[in-house]
Amino acid sequence: MKRYLIILLGLFLILSCAKKEDAKTKTTYLAKVGNATITEADLDRELKSIPPFAQQLFAGSEGKQKFLEELIKKELLYQEALKKGLDKDPEYKSRVEDFKKITLVGKLLEKEIEAKSNVTMEDVQNYYNKNKDEFSEIKQIRMSQILVKTDDEAQKILDRLKKGETFATVAKSASIDTNSAKNGGDLGYLSLQQIAPDIRNTAMRLKVGEISNPIKTPSGIHIIMITDKKLGKQAEFEKVKNAIFQRLTAQKQREAFDNYIENLKKNYKVEINKEALAKLSSTEPKEQGLIINPPQQPQSKTQKSGEGKK
Repeated sequence: MKRYLIILLGLFLILSCAKKEDAKTKTTYLAKVGNATITEADLDRELKSIPPFAQQLFAGSEGKQKFLEELIKKELLYQEALKKGLDKDPEYKSRVEDFKKITLVGKLLEKEIEAKSNVTMEDVQNYYNKNKDEFSEIKQIRMSQILVKTDDEAQKILDRLKKGETFATVAKSASIDTNSAKNGGDLGYLSLQQIAPDIRNTAMRLKVGEISNPIKTPSGIHIIMITDKKLGKQAEFEKVKNAIFQRLTAQKQREAFDNYIENLKKNYKVEINKEALAKLSSTEPKEQGLIINPPQQPQSKTQKSGEGKK
């Protein structure tokens, strides 16, 4: 019963309003509610607009009769709302305008973006073949890091790396993490559980040899480079093809959308009030550190002997 009530509420939200009576319309009506009529064509159109699972509740002649009753209820509520002048309510008008805008934008994107974002199964297979590491279990990640304090320092690090300096050289001279800096930033092999979530997600996405953008944490700003990954069994193509298809489709849509927006900017003047924008308050979510549980480093003979003297 609870599920049925939820479905009925959904019907009131998604069904369009019945047509006003038209003297020129000769279609036989199924019901009259005040000054509105509900025809068989209306019923069929409204029925097709609801989800398939809901359509099954109104199958057959008895089902259509029940559905007509729901349309009548909806029309009664609609006309009562008009009678009370709720269509004049500012919030209602605002929501109507928002709905119009969203609907128009949706139609535009459907025409301009979706049509240019087709992905074939050949595209999916090619991506799977070229990116097999993405579909294999990651057991450990070996990475290096450069840790600095400010955004400006992080940008200078990236500039040095782009100009050709090696990651190890820059880490030794600029990283404030002295433990890893002396090893060229090398952190050794880490299990996924040893890496904090924000860093972990980036590390998992990067390929061997790739360098991350600056990542802010309470301990500073990290720039990481993946130097190796220990992988497990590769997932079968049939199990990942749908995920690849969705990823490629989203990527193509994003690229098509960005290109479309850039072209629109050439035809419309966009002006940003920087002074007003600067007054907006913004808060940044707290991020966790790089390593949750650092790997145990073996002690040297010197360290052990030193402990014995204490």
